[in-house]
Amino acid sequence: MKTPTIVSPQEWEAARDRLLVKEKELTHARDALAAERRRMPWMAVEKDYRFEGPDGTASLLDLFDGRRQLIVYRAFFDPDVNGWADHACVGCSMVADHVGNLAHLNARDTTLVFVSRAPQKEIARLKERMGWTMPWFSLTDSFDADFGVDEWHGTNAFIREGDRVYRTYFINARGDEAMGSTWSYLDMTALGRQEEWEDSPEGYPQTPPYQWWRWHDEYSPSTG
Repeated sequence: MKTPTIVSPQEWEAARDRLLVKEKELTHARDALAAERRRMPWMAVEKDYRFEGPDGTASLLDLFDGRRQLIVYRAFFDPDVNGWADHACVGCSMVADHVGNLAHLNARDTTLVFVSRAPQKEIARLKERMGWTMPWFSLTDSFDADFGVDEWHGTNAFIREGDRVYRTYFINARGDEAMGSTWSYLDMTALGRQEEWEDSPEGYPQTPPYQWWRWHDEYSPSTG
């Protein structure tokens, strides 16, 4: 392969400083995009969707696990998908491998779950084999078709007001490449990171940055 130009430390720093300007522009653009997401209209969820979980049947509201926000990733794991029954879709498995410790999301009143067409017995076996710990439910109805994830993977964000559930955003295709970190998940939600520096609508929950951060085993049980 033909390598780039070899330069001195001073020339390398100058080249890096030029790129840093563009990197900061990209960061600010991502912040602005997340601010627009927080101003997206909400879509009311009218159907009574049902899922199967380790403890039996669950509603969409149950998937929130008592928290304000819910993120649902549709992973392809069923007999029609390459890799069955030892593996889920290789791309969906890559996404699963990147999911961080969920205690940090939970501390921002947000729950992440995966859903698939596979039965719970197979999901439990797969999670143990691959070392995954996220909540993972079985689809039983038209949820995947209704929310754009029947033929391709995707990540839907929801929020609840009491017992009323609303869809707030949707990311799929190459957008899912960035998912996995606490920050990428929070940035797609209606409430965002909930930190004071964010450009959010008036009245949205916000706290000082850094101060809510904990080691993942030291959040209070009520948040984690």
